[in-house]
Order: sequence, then structure tokens, then C-alpha cells
Amino acid sequence: MTAKRTGQKSKDDERTFESALERLEKIVAEMEKGTLNLDDMIARFEEGQSLVKFCSEKLNEVERKIEVLVKKGNRIISEPLDKEDNNLSDSGEEGEEEQLF
Repeated sequence: MTAKRTGQKSKDDERTFESALERLEKIVAEMEKGTLNLDDMIARFEEGQSLVKFCSEKLNEVERKIEVLVKKGNRIISEPLDKEDNNLSDSGEEGEEEQLF
């Protein structure tokens, strides 16, 4: 039986990237031991998949926050914070452009 909790944070709200990664490492260690029964193995796998998704979303969120808007003339170009990474790509694109005027 599950009760609806109002005004309380969900597990995802309280989870941090670091805690999720730590739990994921523990799950992998448990699974590598080979001592879990099939039902426990499936449960750990499902929990791991959820944690991987959470970590991936957090990393994507951080990547978007790191982008810096650079104003060039009458254009705003979105570039990664680390321009060296941008120069390593073969695309030759400077980033997304947005016309101001």
C-alpha cells in the first residue's frame, strides 16, 4: 500500500549525482559477485537502469548550464565553455546562432 505524501520531496528530488553514482557502483559490485538470485539480479538491473538515466539527465543538465552565450556583432552564438573541445570537432561550426535584429 502506498500513501501519497504531500509537501514532501520524492527520492529523485533528494538524490544527488554523487549518491546515485555511488549506489550504481554498489549495484555493479553486487551483480559481479554472482551470488544474487535471478529476481534480485533483475531488481538490481532495473534500479541500475533508473540510476543511469538519472545520472545521464544530470550530466546533460550541467552541460547545458556550462554553455556560455557569446555576443558577436548583432548575433548571439552559443559556445561550450571549453573552446578547445569545440575546436576538436571536424564540423567547423561555431555553435548555434540567434539573430538579435
